[in-house]
Amino acid sequence: MAIKMHQGLKQTQSLMITPQLQQAIKLLTLTHLEMTTLISQEMVENPMLEEMDGEMDAGGDDSSHDEMSAQEATADNFSGPELIEGARDSFDWETYSESFNSSSSSSPNMKEATSPDDLPSYENMVSKGQSLQEHLEWQLRMESLTTEELNYALELIGNIDDDGYLEVPLDDIIAKSKLEKDQAIGILGLVQHLDPVGCGSSSLEECLGIQARMLAERSPLVELIIEKSLKDLEKKDYAKIAKDFAVSKDKVKDAELIIMGLNPKPGRLVSAEETQYVVPDIFVAEVGGEFVVQVNDEGVPRLRVSNLYKQLIKSGQSDTEAKEFVADKLRSALWLIKSIENRQKTIYKVANSIVRTQQEFFKKGPAFLKPMILKDIANEIGMHESTVSRVTTNKFMHTPIGTFELKYFFNAGIGGKNGGIDIAGESLKLKIKEMIGNEDAKRPLSDQKISELLSTKDIVVARRTVAKYREMMGIAPSSKRKK
Repeated sequence: MAIKMHQGLKQTQSLMITPQLQQAIKLLTLTHLEMTTLISQEMVENPMLEEMDGEMDAGGDDSSHDEMSAQEATADNFSGPELIEGARDSFDWETYSESFNSSSSSSPNMKEATSPDDLPSYENMVSKGQSLQEHLEWQLRMESLTTEELNYALELIGNIDDDGYLEVPLDDIIAKSKLEKDQAIGILGLVQHLDPVGCGSSSLEECLGIQARMLAERSPLVELIIEKSLKDLEKKDYAKIAKDFAVSKDKVKDAELIIMGLNPKPGRLVSAEETQYVVPDIFVAEVGGEFVVQVNDEGVPRLRVSNLYKQLIKSGQSDTEAKEFVADKLRSALWLIKSIENRQKTIYKVANSIVRTQQEFFKKGPAFLKPMILKDIANEIGMHESTVSRVTTNKFMHTPIGTFELKYFFNAGIGGKNGGIDIAGESLKLKIKEMIGNEDAKRPLSDQKISELLSTKDIVVARRTVAKYREMMGIAPSSKRKK
């Protein structure tokens, strides 16, 4: 059987994401601080970009649009690659320079609503904390220890996890040292009494016991409960504990309050995690009974193409290599300026739509948060869901009732079955928390009972759903809340 080979042409279509489009998409996902950093970097790397000064803004450069058209027309004559698609489109630079960083782009009333003094103050910096190990070592080096003792102590500290507990058996650490066991135990006690107290323990009982013995007013009952009856206390079996130690239930409950004041994870008091200061991307203010939106443009420079390079483009007296360089930087500058403007406009559209949809939330608080998904906002503003998702990523909104991440406002509806009303997940959390907060401590509400009480308010929620949201809030089940 002969094998036949055929050669032919096939036309296909594929979506190509240009570097310019990638940049525009990237800008949407950046936080305010990240965007200002990127703009500063671009201004250093691209000589075509320069910041508009106050005089130009005040004077209103009427020729800006004409000059820009001349730039684009001249750039077309360059022998380098063509300008990016859309770069030749007319661009109203005068409108851009007047409105980009002004309150008029958001709301005519926003200027009088938010003066610089009214806006919150934020530290535009990132600080790094000291790690637990570094904190303990700093204290340790102030003690009078021999070289062998110090090395052993540092070995101990190096094996302490973020919660403050030893990650390896103590005997294994002692075996590696040159110290006698009694001497090694003494050094461990020294480490455990450093700040925070209890770090270096091998168990919860040991950790809490060390803290209990450090109290200003020591309680033998507290120490006994920690040593022998911590499991019973967790189950709130006051009767058994009272019987074991021949005391009243009231004294057991008093001891419980003291134990609850101790820290089961002392290492968490010291963290090396970076502290991120949130800078809102959107400000919402109430003006005349209405909520108005303003995109945060503080620190965002108003950009234009450098006058020096405008003249260079117009003259046309450069060699081919120079022309290609200028054309490339011009394309990059034009696209960045247009991308920044589009980013600010898109953020404003999304934020404004959120505010319109969540009016009750802004007036009455989080308990009135309405169910809302990305598709709802996307349909209202005529954009794709993926665009809305990018806009809401790592963006924060400062409102009269607090600062919220934009993702906070998106919650699927819960409880709409069998004629029940839809309720946002965050609102459901608050209702469950409120019910538990008002319950009888002697007869705490079970998940099933909370579900039944919610149904009386036309919120149809299954018991397992109540349990899920209760656990998300870190609230113990009814059996462990009983007092």
